[in-house]
Order: sequence, then structure tokens, then C-alpha cells
Amino acid sequence: MIKLISSIVFVLFCFFANCQTQLNDSVIAASFFSKSLTDDWAINNLEYLVTSFPKRLCGTKAVSEAVKWSEKTLKELGADTIFRQDLMVLHWDRGAQEKGFIESKQFGKNKINVCALGNSVSTVQNGITAEVLEVQNFEELQKLGTENIKGKIVFFNRAMDPKFFYTFQAYGGAANQRTKGASEAAKYGAIAVIVRSLTLSNDTFPHTGVMRYDTNYAKIPAFCVSTFHADQLSNQLKKDSKLKIYLESSCTMLPEEKSCNIISELKGTEFPNEYITIGGHIDCWDNSAGAHDDGSGIIHSMEVLKLFKDLGIKPRHTIRIVMFMDEEMDQRGAKKYAEYAEKNKEKHIAAIESDRGGASPIGFSLDVNDTIYNKVMLWQKLFNNYGFYQFIKGGSGVDIGPLKKFGTPLFAIMPDSQRYFDYHHCANDTFDKVNKRELQLGSAGIALLVYLIDKYGL
Repeated sequence: MIKLISSIVFVLFCFFANCQTQLNDSVIAASFFSKSLTDDWAINNLEYLVTSFPKRLCGTKAVSEAVKWSEKTLKELGADTIFRQDLMVLHWDRGAQEKGFIESKQFGKNKINVCALGNSVSTVQNGITAEVLEVQNFEELQKLGTENIKGKIVFFNRAMDPKFFYTFQAYGGAANQRTKGASEAAKYGAIAVIVRSLTLSNDTFPHTGVMRYDTNYAKIPAFCVSTFHADQLSNQLKKDSKLKIYLESSCTMLPEEKSCNIISELKGTEFPNEYITIGGHIDCWDNSAGAHDDGSGIIHSMEVLKLFKDLGIKPRHTIRIVMFMDEEMDQRGAKKYAEYAEKNKEKHIAAIESDRGGASPIGFSLDVNDTIYNKVMLWQKLFNNYGFYQFIKGGSGVDIGPLKKFGTPLFAIMPDSQRYFDYHHCANDTFDKVNKRELQLGSAGIALLVYLIDKYGL
């Protein structure tokens, strides 16, 4: 009987202790969201970042000034340590405003909105004019062959598939024409390529992005064209297959520049040499203010530090806030961070990335094993009150991706993606497109995830 009573008492003790733990976690969760939602720090600093330092492509003065601002801001937030990870970055310069015109005997001469893709070579000084060949994919190029393509401009017009609810899937299904299209067309003698912008919206903004040359083929100029003008071009081609396009650009690759990642830390009280990394990338495209991509991710990461400091929460493990450099062009910041971690034999408990915009968060994507996934799912109820309902196994992010080879559990915050590609890599990605409360919810959600990982481990 005594043993039975003791067992019952023990079970009740564990039950009430667990209830108390859950209560404490709920209080902390409420504190994170309450503090973030009643503080204008995030939106004010996002505005300052993207209006003071737009066009933050790696190698530019704008991104160098943004780096100085981030160091100053992290110091003001009370980071225990701040240091640079030096690296060299590419410096591609767009040059003068690109020009594009449709020239048709039937429709006359019409301007189209184009811009060079990142890493592209320029046209000759006075531009190029040639007939246009519209294709959907690389298989069509192969079927057409050199005899039909040589001397022409290839027009890749495969739209993002709107059937996907999660728009990043639609983006992934169309992106290869931008990243590889120039070299695929050059195989068959094309003199330039023009690629439909990767967006689900019908707008007049050219959406740029990086492209890669295959060194086995000639480097030819590569442009993106707005979806509105892509549709116009396609419609006119159906009625005048002999129309021509005029394209002009003056972009060039300059000597590499010195740059850096910015690392700040909130030191752990028990495990100062074990790290939970949070980050976004401070660079953005040179035709953009980079408010969603990735000014929001920078602010999310910084505000986690602010929330811990404001609420007096001292983490057991060291929290690292990383301003990654060069996500857009060559991902050298990501490579340098992983290289540094390997060289110093660092132990990363987890890494979390914010690089999907500042819209309303709906959950997290987890690149983890089943055991860790099941553990994280035990915390899901804490997030549900704040709109975080989706915890899915999937990818993480470009900047923390290189940590995967060390076995680091990787996470990415998932905002609602429906409007993200309206802004992605174009002049439409401005401060006014970010909602204050949606941005604040993201910061608080990441802070809560960091808190739980720090408290319970993975």
C-alpha cells in the first residue's frame, strides 16, 4: 500500500510539475509576442535600413554602409560580442539603365521593361537586334537545334505554375531558365536570352536574379522581362514571327571587394561554446530596396536579441545573430560561416534562417530527423495562439544550408508566401510593402523557438 501511495504521489508530482512547466512556457510565449507587438523598434529600423541603404548588392558602398549600421545597432541592443568574418565578394555592376524594344512591321516599335540578370555580360555598345524565338524549356531548345536558333534571341516564357499553394514550389519549377538559360541557349548559337520574370503577378517590374554561365559555352547577354511585357511579346510573336527585339546593357564584372559577415552573440550561461544561430542576409539586389528580401530577415534576427535582453532572459547556450553577406550572388557568406565553424570545431545546437519575407508567419520548415521533429511538435500548441500552425519537414535556407553537413538541425520561418514573389528581386520590394504587425509576429515566433531549443535541447 505504501509503495502504491508513493507511486501515485510521484505520478501526481510529475503531472503538476509538467503543468507548471507548460504554464511557464506559455507565460514566456505571451511575453515575447506582447513585447514585440507593442514595440515599434522592428518597423522603425526596417524603414531606416531599406530607405538609407537600398540597392545593397555585395561589393557596393550601400552594403558596406549597411554593415556599419548593423554593427552599431547590435551594439546598442546589448550584444556581448560583435565581430566580423572577413571574405572577398564578387562585384558585378549593372551600369546604365538597360533598354529593350519590340520592333515589328505590324505593331511598330514598343518599349519593354527589361533588366540584366546578375552576373550577365553586357551587349555590344550600341546594343543588339535580332529575331526572337519563344520556348518554354530546354527540351524545346534541343528539338529546335542550331539551325533554328543560331543568331537569334531566345525568349524563355515559362510562367510560374499558379496551382501550387506554396509559391516557393512554383518558383523552383521555373527558376532554371533564369539560372541556366543563357548557356543552354548559347549551345545552339543564340546571341542573347530574355527570360520571363519569376513572379505570379502581372506587372511591369523586371524581376532580376543571379544566373550562372557554363564555361564550356560562349557568354551571352541575359535579361529578364516584366510579365506584362512578356505576355505582350508572346502575343505579338504569334501574329508576327519575324519581329525583332533590341536589347542594350552595359553591365560589367569589377575586381572582387573585401566584405564580411557580421556576427553578434548573447553569451550562454551554461554552455557558452554551444551555439544557436539565427540569421538573414544583409545584401539585396541593386534594383531593389530589399524590404522583404531580406531586410525583414535582418530585423527578425536582430529583434530576437532585443527580446531576450528586454525580458531579462539569459540563455543557457550562446545565441548568435548573423548578418550574412552575399546570399544573392555567390553565397560566400554562408560558405565562410560554415568554414569558420568547422575550423573552430564549433557545436551548433540549431540554426534558424529568415529569408522568406516579412508577411504573416504561418509556421516553420524543419530540416531535421524524425526524433527532433517529433520533439518540436510537442511545442506546437505554444505557437498556435499566434498563428503558427504549420510545422513541416522540408528545407531551411541558403545561408545556413552549409551547416547541414555537420548534422546541425536547420529551421526556416515560413511567412504566408502568396505575395512574396510580387516583390522578389524587383523595384517593388519597398518598405511600404511590409506590415508592422506581421513583421513583429515573425520576430516573436523565432524568439520563442530559440527559447524552447535553448531550454529543452534537441
